[in-house]
Amino acid sequence: MLKTVLIFLIGALVGANVLYFLAVRDRPAGIGGVVVTPTPAQTPGAPSAPTTSAPTISAQTATGPAPQPAAPVNMAGLIVPVAGIAARQLSDTFTDARGTDRVHDAIDIMAPEGTPVFAVAAGSVEKLFDSKQGGLSLYQFEPSGRYVYYYAHLQRYAPGIVENKVIRQGEVIGYVGYTGNASPEAPHLHFAIFELGPEKKWWKGTAINPYPLLGGL
Repeated sequence: MLKTVLIFLIGALVGANVLYFLAVRDRPAGIGGVVVTPTPAQTPGAPSAPTTSAPTISAQTATGPAPQPAAPVNMAGLIVPVAGIAARQLSDTFTDARGTDRVHDAIDIMAPEGTPVFAVAAGSVEKLFDSKQGGLSLYQFEPSGRYVYYYAHLQRYAPGIVENKVIRQGEVIGYVGYTGNASPEAPHLHFAIFELGPEKKWWKGTAINPYPLLGGL
């Protein structure tokens, strides 16, 4: 009797497994009967999906490079424009009063009449001029045209000095004098530097103190 019951139970279990196999063998692969679609990353040999996180953008990338001011011309290396005068002998007269309504905006370099005057840097002769105050004068543009060097109270110009002439640093361009409103008892070179505006007016600009640029202490 017991043997018959055991055979019946074993047969029932085997039959149930066979029926279950026949029921599920044609279902799509999945979990609990739900179809699982593999992602590209899960598919063997498939490339990974591209990253979609937003890139970090700097302020410079988003708006473009910030505008930069025009680079200043390097005026280092200017030489003292009067022969025989060392930088330590210069006096800073840039802010000295001239009359009751203006300042000097230049330095005076004292020297005997006829002392050679040098070009402080390379450039070109923009204008030769004779005025009541400055006397015989020379305006020199540096190569970029942004700055002008002004030499005044000259006794005379050096031979061959004409407007538009390209000159080299240290070239003799004139001689110390006292033309204009300078005193005959105190011949000197009135030397000034001006930063020009876009219109490049040689007689007009923003004054820059030459004293430190010439090595004055």
